[in-house]
Amino acid sequence: MRVVGIDSSGATASVALIEDGQLIAERIHPDSETVRHAGPAGVKSNHAEVLLPLIEAVLTEARLTFTELSGLALTIGPGSFTGLRIGLSTVKGLAYGWDIPVAGFSTLLAHAARVGDFDGVICSCLDARKNELYAALFRKTDHGLTRLTEDFLAPVEESIARIRSLGGEAPCLFVGDATQHYEKQLLDGFGRGARLARADLVSSCAAAVARLGMARLGNSESDDPGKLAPLYLRPSEAEVKSGNRF
Repeated sequence: MRVVGIDSSGATASVALIEDGQLIAERIHPDSETVRHAGPAGVKSNHAEVLLPLIEAVLTEARLTFTELSGLALTIGPGSFTGLRIGLSTVKGLAYGWDIPVAGFSTLLAHAARVGDFDGVICSCLDARKNELYAALFRKTDHGLTRLTEDFLAPVEESIARIRSLGGEAPCLFVGDATQHYEKQLLDGFGRGARLARADLVSSCAAAVARLGMARLGNSESDDPGKLAPLYLRPSEAEVKSGNRF
């Protein structure tokens, strides 16, 4: 099977091609070297401009066309509202245009799936801004990932307290961009029980979601592209201002 995984839920967009469990090609924008030299202001990626070129670059490297793919897998949230919409619209267009099956996954699940050899509790946590976290707990064993909580949104301190109460006394491996933004709070809250996964030591989110997609699509399980919608976990700014949360 050949599955292309796509993640546009955060500041970085990534695309990866997995064939029978092996990473064949991968593109990340902005790349780690660009981010390293960006300085405090960071680098902003225009996903609308880069996502299709990243997909095309991955297929070109693998010498494949869309018709040779078994499916597409993508993160559907939580994450950047704009990034999620761009990712979904791109994948829907490709799915309808090339008649390719699609599988959508929680961004937090995809981040937990980035972790390779590990046995224990994983906290997938993303910076939701406004001093809040998107988070979920998973248990990783040789048999795969087991979800311990649903995805949730909460203030940082409340999130840490919830993670501690649900995760028990076992050491917890944290993965996701919140490990950079809230490193001190996580270490203060968990002490020696906290381990922070380095981004360069785990797979990209696109590679992880492609592997998740391969498992589902290999069992002939897919999502209706027309029914796939972003998982925001919070109302948009426009909904808040209008007072309409539904």
